[in-house]
Amino acid sequence: MAPGKPAAKNRAAAWAVWLTIGLVVAGCVAAGVLNNDGDTTVAAPAADERADSVAILQRTSAEQGLCYGWELVDYYDYGDPLNVGSNLGDGVAVEENPACPRWVQVTANIGYVSESSESNDFARIQVTGSPDIDSADLWQVERGLERLGLTEDVFVDDPGWAVTRAAVMLPLLAVEAGLAEPADTPVPAAASPSPLPDAGSDYLRDRWGWLLATVGLLLLAALFVTVGVVQRRRQRRVVVPAQRAGAGAAGRTREKA
Repeated sequence: MAPGKPAAKNRAAAWAVWLTIGLVVAGCVAAGVLNNDGDTTVAAPAADERADSVAILQRTSAEQGLCYGWELVDYYDYGDPLNVGSNLGDGVAVEENPACPRWVQVTANIGYVSESSESNDFARIQVTGSPDIDSADLWQVERGLERLGLTEDVFVDDPGWAVTRAAVMLPLLAVEAGLAEPADTPVPAAASPSPLPDAGSDYLRDRWGWLLATVGLLLLAALFVTVGVVQRRRQRRVVVPAQRAGAGAAGRTREKA
């Protein structure tokens, strides 16, 4: 046997081992890419949700003189917020905005974890405001969101809808906390009084039904009285002779005794 053949066989075996290891590693990487243990992307509000929220906040802000906005943040994304909006428009924040000297904003910080993680998805909700607003009032507004049903679980399930819903509730909660005056409600116009009867109209013509009813009741009452008097007199005529007859019989009985 040639002396170079064992060395060639060893090199071939080594290449086979390294190729096997490479295939195993590549398979693991591919499996990790294809199976990412669930989607951890935080969904932004839909276009109609943002548009409706901006319209509501524009109306209430103009009436109350206080700006309102929202901010949605992905906890694991250290860049810009995922979405912002306010009464100034979609994509426009109220914080440190010269157009809003007084403002209140709700911030939802959402964190999604992989299914293989021992941690759970979470949401951290915070209400902030301009420096002139007391922190106790902001805390009261924040607690009000939870009282109205916007809990952390709701933000985890649908963060886009929840953050815009919380934003449109800020004006109501701000009034409860004393941060703003209630919005003016339109007063309905007073109903016009019914027209008066013509000055020359006949009094009896307007009230003939009432007069007929009154006359009918009076006649009926008179009839009842007349019938009652007649029956009373007849009863008296029958009773008096009977009493006299009874008295005579009693007298005759005493004479026999």
